[in-house]
Amino acid sequence: MHLIGDGPAAPVPATVADAVTARRVLRIRYADRAGADSTRDVEPLGYLGNSRHWYLVAWCRLRDELRCFRTDRIRSVWALPDVVARELRLTDLDIPHERVRPLSLV
Repeated sequence: MHLIGDGPAAPVPATVADAVTARRVLRIRYADRAGADSTRDVEPLGYLGNSRHWYLVAWCRLRDELRCFRTDRIRSVWALPDVVARELRLTDLDIPHERVRPLSLV
């Protein structure tokens, strides 16, 4: 889990934290910024937050690339039996390292 920028963090959604910890592939129903729904199988790798929103960082099997999903746009989640084998590295993200600080749930 990483926070982008300064200031207080918004609360971490429990469903997102649980998905990353369980390392299970998820099927999500997700609404894009225009409100259009899509269903995707994603491999949750971590999450990023700022003072307003949390984002699930996941490998999207539909797009075959790393994507960020705003957690308030995830309409439903189903855990699948597949285990996530990928690992997230900070270098995978296109965010200046000086703007990112790690957080823990403890």
